[in-house]
Amino acid sequence: MTGATGRLGGAVVPKLAEAGYEVRAMSRAPRSGGGATWVVADLTTGRGLAEALDGAGAVIHLASAPYKGKYTERVEVEGTRRLCEAAREAGVGHLLYTSIIGADRVPWGYFGTKVRTEEVVRAGGVPWSVVRAAQFHAFVDQAFGLVARAGLLVVDPAVKAQPVDVRDVADRLVRRLGEGPSGRAEDFGGPEVVTMEEAARQWLAARRVRRPVVRVRLPGRLGVAFRGGHLTTRATPAGAITWSRYLQEHPRA
Repeated sequence: MTGATGRLGGAVVPKLAEAGYEVRAMSRAPRSGGGATWVVADLTTGRGLAEALDGAGAVIHLASAPYKGKYTERVEVEGTRRLCEAAREAGVGHLLYTSIIGADRVPWGYFGTKVRTEEVVRAGGVPWSVVRAAQFHAFVDQAFGLVARAGLLVVDPAVKAQPVDVRDVADRLVRRLGEGPSGRAEDFGGPEVVTMEEAARQWLAARRVRRPVVRVRLPGRLGVAFRGGHLTTRATPAGAITWSRYLQEHPRA
């Protein structure tokens, strides 16, 4: 598994172990523990990939490097190409990649990176599946925290989202792995759709922070895409943990 040290990876590793999988987790530096056998490999150079994938039946590909310029491309697009090549040579039977809901419909730079990476996975010569997850609760939490430092929360009340908990995404990935390669991209969102304003006001109440909520219509094609519901999905199954429950369980970001 790539990306094992990240937020989602930290939730996936123990669930895989609980499900009875022998977990081999990749990291650029030596590690140990956590219910996995750790191997050293680097997607940006290909170092250690052949050894890491030797004898592997499936790969869950979670590695990402958002908003880091050229390094993002090196990790996500070029690194995925190297991973596919190594997986194909190793005879891996399933490559499961995580992307983002609306990646193909929202004109946002990083979303475009995910689309290009999906294309690499499709053409990689390994049986594949893609799970496009909604925005993680923790990401929304941190985003509001950063914006609130300016003394207010700016929201477009017509923008809707469907935030999802990493625990639910981890459960879905383990089930998707057990179901085998689908050869398609599936959406996975949280249990409820909330407007940007609703999410912001719930966050303020839960964090006991006083900030004015300022309504602003997001401009341009990005605003049109967000208001068009492209951050939401009607796909099932969906997660079970709501935004309000997450806030109750995490009193601080």
